[in-house]
Amino acid sequence: MMKHDGERHVRVPLQDQGLEPLPGQHSSGPLVQYTTVTMVAEPPKDHVIWSLCCFVYCCNPCCLGLLAFIFSIKARDRKVLGDLQGARQHGSSACCLNVVSTVLVCLMLVLLIVMWVNGYWAMSRLHWEH
Repeated sequence: MMKHDGERHVRVPLQDQGLEPLPGQHSSGPLVQYTTVTMVAEPPKDHVIWSLCCFVYCCNPCCLGLLAFIFSIKARDRKVLGDLQGARQHGSSACCLNVVSTVLVCLMLVLLIVMWVNGYWAMSRLHWEH
């Protein structure tokens, strides 16, 4: 049986049912029937949508959104070619760049709101003093 990248085969013992030994099998101990379960690993994520949103909507601080989008496209290409390890690496890089870009944009928004509120209070204080 061929084993694809990302698949893991596990032998799971079933309950002892007093089975007869198979030809060529010794009957010295309790007989246990096994089955093979194929577990397919989750495909790597490429984060293309998140990267595109960071690139288009997040004012693209330090070109991080563009870099994340490039790594996401590379991850998708690697996944299509069957190189799952390369896709995981590029997807991880895209995810890190997206996180940094999103955090920077959130900090800039909070700073902008604080500056706006501070300016509003200062203007209202000047208005009431005159």
